[in-house]
Amino acid sequence: MVSKKSTSFSRLLENYFIEYLMNQRQVSHHTVRSYRDTFRLLLKYAKKQCNKPPEKIILDDLNAEFIRKFLNYLEESRGLSVNSRNQRLAAIHSFFHYVSIELPEKSRLIDRVLAIPQKRHTRVLIDYLIHHEIDSLLKQPDQSCVLGRRDYALILLAIQTGLRASELINLKTSDVQCSTTAYISCMGKGRKERTVPLTKVTSKVIQAWITEQQENPHGYLFLNAKGQKLSLDGLEYIIKKYALKAQACCPSLLKKKVTPHVLRHTTAMQLLQSGVDIATIALWFGHESIETTHIYLEADLKLKEDALSKTAPPGVVSKRFKANDKLLAFLDTL
Repeated sequence: MVSKKSTSFSRLLENYFIEYLMNQRQVSHHTVRSYRDTFRLLLKYAKKQCNKPPEKIILDDLNAEFIRKFLNYLEESRGLSVNSRNQRLAAIHSFFHYVSIELPEKSRLIDRVLAIPQKRHTRVLIDYLIHHEIDSLLKQPDQSCVLGRRDYALILLAIQTGLRASELINLKTSDVQCSTTAYISCMGKGRKERTVPLTKVTSKVIQAWITEQQENPHGYLFLNAKGQKLSLDGLEYIIKKYALKAQACCPSLLKKKVTPHVLRHTTAMQLLQSGVDIATIALWFGHESIETTHIYLEADLKLKEDALSKTAPPGVVSKRFKANDKLLAFLDTL
């Protein structure tokens, strides 16, 4: 709890990052950096608007009207997308939620800031690969060489598990269990550990790759050509390289920008189209809210076509359901 003697904005912000985000919630480094960048922008903007150095800024300076002007500045002057604007607002809301506990006497100011809504924007349907595009992509790595076998194992694992890019590059050989029940363990967003099952085919490929990398001193499952941990840029380069090669034999890929996240979407769509329920997919992917997983329902044209086929065409009277079982008939009378 912040003491009454240390309720300046600067002290609140320091405690928010160190005590709340890092120690109590133990959020990821990515989240800390993202929120840090938000407050860097906010303090630079406040310095110009309030004509004060950051250490002289007080909480009352950051009222709802000021925050709205800051968000508009991000969009209009810095060219941030609506989605990025909403991410900055989420960081500000998180801070003010923290302050509401530390300074309940500031509830009026805090409530007005928390009431600032996320800005609506057009949601683009997600991109994902269909079966023949997946096959074309997996055929591209040259498995006669070490890097080709690494890339094949990497892409196959990404498509079968749906891991985030950060989760893929941070996998270690010790995270892979290839015994009777094959699975991998990974640390996802919010430092939440989860396990994802492997198919027999994927398990066999990954096991062979681990065997080939027995002298790996770093312990990471996938290394770059220099024998160091694969970076996010390296992962994106590998996938982009093979996607471009696959376009020659699979023209439909010309219309798609294949990224690690598109491979993650591909996994979700395969699960959904195989009949896996949306709640299970949310658990599989480590989504905090099932609402996040609804984007796959929106993108699945097959589900929509199936729903359409069950409706009566215009001008045709739909038949009323009649129970063909005595128990069902009884329930129908209740």
